[in-house]
Amino acid sequence: MQMQVQQRQAFKAAARRGRSTTVRALPTMEKPKSGQQNIVETTHVTSKLPALHRDVDQGTIRQKMEEMIRNAQDSICAAIEEVDGGGKFRTDAWQRAEGGGGISKVMQQGNVWEKAGVAVSVVYGEMPVVALKTANPDAKVPKDAKPGQKVPFFAAGISSVMHPYNPHCPTMHFNYRYFETFPIEGLAGQWWFGGGTDITPSYLVPEDLKHFHGTYKAVCDKHDATYYAKMKAACDEYFLIKHRGEMRGMGGIFYEGLNDKSQEEILAFSRDCAAAVAPAYCPIVSKHKNDAFTPAEKEWQQVRRGRYVEYNLIYDRGTIFGLQTGGRVESILMSMPLTARWEYDHHPAAGSREADFLDAARNPRNWA
Repeated sequence: MQMQVQQRQAFKAAARRGRSTTVRALPTMEKPKSGQQNIVETTHVTSKLPALHRDVDQGTIRQKMEEMIRNAQDSICAAIEEVDGGGKFRTDAWQRAEGGGGISKVMQQGNVWEKAGVAVSVVYGEMPVVALKTANPDAKVPKDAKPGQKVPFFAAGISSVMHPYNPHCPTMHFNYRYFETFPIEGLAGQWWFGGGTDITPSYLVPEDLKHFHGTYKAVCDKHDATYYAKMKAACDEYFLIKHRGEMRGMGGIFYEGLNDKSQEEILAFSRDCAAAVAPAYCPIVSKHKNDAFTPAEKEWQQVRRGRYVEYNLIYDRGTIFGLQTGGRVESILMSMPLTARWEYDHHPAAGSREADFLDAARNPRNWA
């Protein structure tokens, strides 16, 4: 117990050292010099950031998607700060030389969250054909694509990962995005939505998982009675750490290439999913943020975070796509936890809570 008190005091002291908030404004566009990352940044402070899209006409789906993700970023960050009770999000704005930019909000060393980030990006230009398949494995590509051939595109999305200190508080991730390509020789334009929200606890608490999954089942059922079952199964499959034979966490919903309804209908579904993030997640963290924990439980959390890192760096499409298209590295790797652990040949004791978690990670369970 004394060790836990000392940990909490250290966490709070670190939080007090890191609560300054800065805003970096979008600068005038410049082409990067040879060999430089195609991101231009400035430290100029501003209270209002301009739109990132390039549309002149009002009411396009691109404008509506940007409005949705920026509103979601603000409301979710406000909810997280309220639960944290002290930590504040630092805000950085960045611009991509080839077109568009983004806004990253990151809290580090708060009272509850060791690291929490919510990033929006609106980017456009040209991308390699290989990146199109990374963004959506079902996307169509030119039949006779030439080496180095590029596709004009537009992409807008919001992405977040939150890592609390307490091993009894789960990590949470969400991502909602809209993608569009424009016609080139031999290929018509395409559009689709993708996204999802998933939860990664270190320990199983059935009522918490029922609340989380139940919240998203209600959102899915409002729009399509078939959504939850399909998207829950897709989430379990997508977040499988193949080389470990286990899921990253306890799932949620996931969808990619969604274009079977009108753009407005799917945008409304994505908006409701983003609006459900705080109601699905914050009550669980509030319930457990002051739970006592042992050094062994903290070590297990760190082992599971190691699995989280493995997945994100090896399999996550968003990470791979961002690096392939010259995105801002700090924003792309925002999902990484501050701390993680790898133990050689680690196996939890039979019959332990850790073993129960591992069984659920290898054999997906239904929570709603």
